[in-house]
Amino acid sequence: MKSKTHGYIFALLALTIFSLQDAISKHLASAYPPIFVTMIRYWAFGLFTIILASKMRGGLKATARTKRPVLQVARGLLLAVQVVLAITCFAVIGLARSQAIFSATPILIALLAMPILGERVGWRRWAAIGAGLFGVLLILKPEGDFFDVKLLLAVASCFNFAFYVIATRLVSRDDSSTTSFFYTGVVGAVAMTLIGPFYWSWMSSGDWGWMALVCMTSISSHYFLIRAYDSLDAAAVQPLTYLSLVYASIIGVTIYGETLSLNTIVGSAIVVAAGIFTIWREHVVGRRAAKARIALDLRDAG
Repeated sequence: MKSKTHGYIFALLALTIFSLQDAISKHLASAYPPIFVTMIRYWAFGLFTIILASKMRGGLKATARTKRPVLQVARGLLLAVQVVLAITCFAVIGLARSQAIFSATPILIALLAMPILGERVGWRRWAAIGAGLFGVLLILKPEGDFFDVKLLLAVASCFNFAFYVIATRLVSRDDSSTTSFFYTGVVGAVAMTLIGPFYWSWMSSGDWGWMALVCMTSISSHYFLIRAYDSLDAAAVQPLTYLSLVYASIIGVTIYGETLSLNTIVGSAIVVAAGIFTIWREHVVGRRAAKARIALDLRDAG
């Protein structure tokens, strides 16, 4: 019980720090190219993953050993693109509305898991997917006479992250989580180092302080998330990620003067409810499948 309590504490710390990181990233991306901000952030993250891997059993060589190198590299590139897209969304759309659309990611994952992973989806999850997509449409609904095309950037970011999660599920069949985490940081750092210098900008001394804080939050948030997963399974952590929407709404409204329309509030509530149900249902189905496999193995052994 104590271990699970610690897991929840680490998860809450990670999500809180992630939200602070997003808020600072919005400030920096409003003044500097998002690719440049992402590059500096990845330098810290990449260094952290290398240090962490070197302390694992077998060191860097063992951690970097993978059975799916192409897919691991693809994962790293997808996440690097995701960070750039997300930071851009925070700057041009706003924290609250961006996170409201990002909340649909578990629903998109369930949708994409059918053709890519071959997973079967029953009527309950189909109903949740339909409700979630309706909620997204409410968030995207024009408040005036025209549609804000910038919102499509958040939709693209949502799909991009869903593909990243699907790719992560695929590699998890052959590689350990530490190997996947290593490639996430290193591939992203290399990719951004190749592109980022073309967007180099000279920052003020004050903004370099904010950038240093982003780097520290990047390292600490991922560390706490790793600790959370040491004590909790994904099904327990996933619903907590919706706190990011609450944090983003509070920070966006109080600090950045963002406004929340009725459509955004209602749509977000529908998306969150549908997402939590989807996560719970996947957990239930996965647990049943695991029990069925164990029963089959016992029968074969007998």
